[in-house]
Amino acid sequence: MPTSELQQINSFLSAFARRQASRIVDLPGGFAAYDDAFAHSRGNNQVVIDTAIDTAVDPEALPAIAEEALGHLPHRLISVLDDEIARACAQPLIRHGYTHSTYLIMLHTGPVPAGGSAEEVDLDAMRIPLTRRWRDLLPDVDDEVIRHLVDRREARRRGADIVHFLGARTEEGEIASWADLYLDPATGTAQIEDLITSEAHLRRGHADAVLTTALRMAADEDCGTRFLTADATDWPRHWYERRGFSVIGHSHCFERG
Repeated sequence: MPTSELQQINSFLSAFARRQASRIVDLPGGFAAYDDAFAHSRGNNQVVIDTAIDTAVDPEALPAIAEEALGHLPHRLISVLDDEIARACAQPLIRHGYTHSTYLIMLHTGPVPAGGSAEEVDLDAMRIPLTRRWRDLLPDVDDEVIRHLVDRREARRRGADIVHFLGARTEEGEIASWADLYLDPATGTAQIEDLITSEAHLRRGHADAVLTTALRMAADEDCGTRFLTADATDWPRHWYERRGFSVIGHSHCFERG
């Protein structure tokens, strides 16, 4: 059975997707979230399955539900928050051409660091390093796609009661590492999202500065449930484990196009 922390986190993730969206359409087992201003962003135009196991969507029906909801887009993203439901849905979706990715829900269980040297930054300050990062990852897409992927961060301000963009700077003032921090003091929940360091500034402590600052800010807002998500197959999970995070559950994404 899911832990109370995992249930709290899944509720937060569902609420964030709803609040961030410009419009919502309820579906069997969940909802579709849309933002036409960022049509190239999968995360802003997706199906979220957030139901409890006893009211879950029929796995065989999910591909058709997603097609009806996302058929006007060149891409498909289905996020399934419950691990058991996701595993039941995996084979029907894979048969319809989806790829399956598993993400770890990692809860911070270590001591809260004393402080951090990162600072709050605005989107304009992040635009150059974000654009450079996305251009490196997606060298063949056009400028409009890159702009959507950069500017969609502004929509995240709607997702939680408190949203901070944090950055650690080099001595020359360039933002070397950055992350989002989403806070819901009413439920004591904090999410650290998209912690990234520019390739030119790796292994110089900048990510540690951002993470430390985020954890301290979350604790200062009485958010005792501090979490992030990490790709189950990639190395950062081990980096987070060394900094006091433990795996308490899994979420799943299915993508096509």
